[in-house]
Parts: sequence; C-alpha cells; structure tokens
Amino acid sequence: MIAVGEPAPDFTLPADDGRQVALKDLRGKKVVLYFYPKDDTPGCTKEACSFRDNLGRVTGKGAIVLGVSRDDSKSHVKFKDKYHLNFPLLSDVDGRVTEAYGVWKKKNLYGREYFGIERTTFLVDERGTIARIWPKVRVEGHTDEVLAAL
Repeated sequence: MIAVGEPAPDFTLPADDGRQVALKDLRGKKVVLYFYPKDDTPGCTKEACSFRDNLGRVTGKGAIVLGVSRDDSKSHVKFKDKYHLNFPLLSDVDGRVTEAYGVWKKKNLYGREYFGIERTTFLVDERGTIARIWPKVRVEGHTDEVLAAL
C-alpha cells in the first residue's frame, strides 16, 4: 500500500460519461479518491449517497470526488442514474489502479476467501501527493471525516 507523503499513482480511467479521467490533469485541485467494492450494494450505495449529499461542502473546500470500482461503465451509469449521483464513477475493470493503490485484498466472507476491493479513501493534494488515507472505511460518518481533513 502507498503511504502518506508519497506521490499518488497516476492513472487514466474511463468515467461513466464516456470521457477519460487522468489524475495528472487534476493537479491544482484536491481529489477525494474513494475505492469501493461494487455498484448498487448496500454499503457502497450508502457511501456514494453520502458523498452525493455533501458534494457542495466538498467542492466548497476546493476538492472533487471520484469513485472507483472494478465495475464497468455500463454498471456505473445504472448506479449513477438510480441514485442521482453527482460526481464521476471510474471503471478499473482490469484492476491496475486498485492494485497500484494497494486496495485489492484477500477477503473472507463466511469462511470463503476471495479477492476484492477493501473500501479505502485517499485524499490527494494539489501537488498530486497522498495527504491522507482512510483504510477499511466504515461508511457511517466517513464523509464527515473527509470534510474535517479538507
């Protein structure tokens, strides 16, 4: 996993609206980069809706929000439309970015082991450096933690 103070791994990923989003193009802005396991699942929906409901407060502090999962763009469009999400969802279908950020982990559910995204949020500063990391995010109250850090 990368650490606070290190350069954020650069990436270019497709967004739900068809455009390509490159982290290097966002220099000069703070980026709340949150990785989540799967579109339209209970915890992921709650987290996305919390960022949606507080987006004005986040942008008011000079930051943008980007959600990343391994779902494809078609899944992201359905998720975004269903919950009226107001920020980009990026598709990391091949997993290069989730692996670069160290969030692709072995998980265990009812004795069954599998790999998946460990819910994690990174705050990338205006210079492209990791300013803060929230590993193993608990959804309840997480947006408030991010806002306090901004």
